[in-house]
Amino acid sequence: MDRELSERNTVTEMTLEVSPASDILTLFGPRDQHLRALRVYYDVAITQRDGRVRISGEHNNVRLATRAMKALRGIVQREGILTADDVERVLAEQRMAGEADGLMGSKGATHVEPAALPPIDLHQAGRRVKPRTAGQAAYVEAIRKQDLTFCAGPAGSGKTYLAVACAVEAFKEQRVRKIVLVRPAVEAGENLGFLPGDLRAKLNPYLRPLLDAINEMVDYDQARELMEREIVEVVPLAYMRGRTLNDAFIILDEAQNTTVPQMKMFLTRMGERSRMVVSGDTSQVDLPRGVQSGLRDAMLRLGNIAEIGMIRLQKTDIVRHALVQQIVRAYEEQDS
Repeated sequence: MDRELSERNTVTEMTLEVSPASDILTLFGPRDQHLRALRVYYDVAITQRDGRVRISGEHNNVRLATRAMKALRGIVQREGILTADDVERVLAEQRMAGEADGLMGSKGATHVEPAALPPIDLHQAGRRVKPRTAGQAAYVEAIRKQDLTFCAGPAGSGKTYLAVACAVEAFKEQRVRKIVLVRPAVEAGENLGFLPGDLRAKLNPYLRPLLDAINEMVDYDQARELMEREIVEVVPLAYMRGRTLNDAFIILDEAQNTTVPQMKMFLTRMGERSRMVVSGDTSQVDLPRGVQSGLRDAMLRLGNIAEIGMIRLQKTDIVRHALVQQIVRAYEEQDS
């Protein structure tokens, strides 16, 4: 029986029954990775003994962690397995429920109607970018309000395009002095060593989507000049080590393919008066089996910091060809 044991000075302790006790191993995950995610996300202590999971800490945090643990326990009882994606989804759902109940503050993911949001002004005749869904509007709103914004979502939901548009807008308005576009050079089933050409030619396919986005926002000649003057940089993630970027708008694309140490390295490059956007699709991780995605880890580890925007776009936010939504849905149904 789940029960609250004590509450003194907003410190609460609750217990949950997990039956059979062997389900605790599944619930906690390989090497307790699911357990650690909840501990960090909610800042609570979690222990177990004889099939009872005990959660203690600040009152609201314990309530939220208990809700999440019950939801995860339900998945284990129904499915017999629990994945990192399940944990991420449950935490996102519980965050929304907690915000609705006033137990935790909103972090830029509040509902925003696209029509109510000012367009992204690229300061060129006829060139304005406007979010087309409520999820995209919340994403742009978070970028404008927060110095650091994370966004996870499916292909075609505008993660890269909108972030680059916001970067160009910030540069044109002289809120930043340079734009840095970053991507991890992770091989999706291919090997860099077998591609022809020098290092620049080998890396070009990985950086091409970012180059395409910037060329849509800025005239070709101007984009080339900005890159030659290093006002706009498009660089592999490995080249970020040791740098500190002030007065910059920094975008990390395809962040699901960073490792945890790489993500920590990237986030600590942020300097004074800078803004960062980290985006990726956690359903398309190309890392070797058993290597944890830095994007998933960061969104769980940093999810309780109010000054960081956390946005999760859905299939309904896909704005590419109409078939893309159906394709994504078909693959998700097959995987489930």
